[in-house]
Amino acid sequence: MNVRTLCLAILNFREATGYEIRKLSTEGNFSYFVDASYGAIYPALNRLTEDGLVTGRDEVQPGKPARKVYEITPAGRKALIDALSQPPEPDRFKSEFLLVAMCAEYVQRHHLEEVIDRQIESLQTRLDSLREARTNCEHAGSNWILDYGINCHQASLQHLRNHREDLLAIARESLSEAAE
Repeated sequence: MNVRTLCLAILNFREATGYEIRKLSTEGNFSYFVDASYGAIYPALNRLTEDGLVTGRDEVQPGKPARKVYEITPAGRKALIDALSQPPEPDRFKSEFLLVAMCAEYVQRHHLEEVIDRQIESLQTRLDSLREARTNCEHAGSNWILDYGINCHQASLQHLRNHREDLLAIARESLSEAAE
């Protein structure tokens, strides 16, 4: 998957500006799929427009600069279907928390406790957000991925709560121990 496919997927659901695509890809329903910066989104949208896969129109806003609104074309929908028909790359999971956990023997116990508590709070917040989104969603595919996310976050929370003491047992009581 790439930014072009992500843009087509978002535009398949609704028309959007480049700014809205960026927001949806970092904070919204599409934030779980592909990393997309402004530096990648706008060139992708330009290329999609050149290729006839999306159209763009200037929308005048009173007292503001005009904004460019993009919409998928039938050819763009076909290109999206073709892209979605390709085997996806394996999922990539990155976590700064897991790096701290991996190196727990170099971290003071009280700091690790704080890190674990923040991770639990963050997971719970994301879980609550996914559950709320699930109650307000009528799209079958979106509900399936929301359920998937809910299950992943529940499993992470359960593992962290069940094995918190195992991780804390690895941590050092003082910085001088970690330096040895």
